[in-house]
Amino acid sequence: MNLMSVNGYHAKIEYDADLDLFRGEIRKSLQVFLDVCKEKSIEPRRNYSGKFNLRIPVELHEKAAIVAEVEGKSLNALAQEALLQRVAA
Repeated sequence: MNLMSVNGYHAKIEYDADLDLFRGEIRKSLQVFLDVCKEKSIEPRRNYSGKFNLRIPVELHEKAAIVAEVEGKSLNALAQEALLQRVAA
C-alpha cells in the first residue's frame, strides 16, 4: 500500500505515468483543510464505530463460515484476522 502519513493524517501516493513522478501532496492541502475545518468548527478527523457491513458473494460467506467453524472461532474473528493481515502489509 502506498501510504504517506503527516501528523497522523494519511495520503495515498500514486505514480503518474504521464508526468513520470509520484503524486501525493499533503502538506499544503492538509493545512488548507485544517484551516477550513477550524473556521467552520468542523472536527477534521472521522470517528469510526468499529462496525461496518460487508457484502460478499454467498459462496465466499459459506466458505468463510466453514473455515471459522473448523478453526473454532467466530466469523467476525476470522474476518478481523484477514483484515489485519491485509492492512499490516
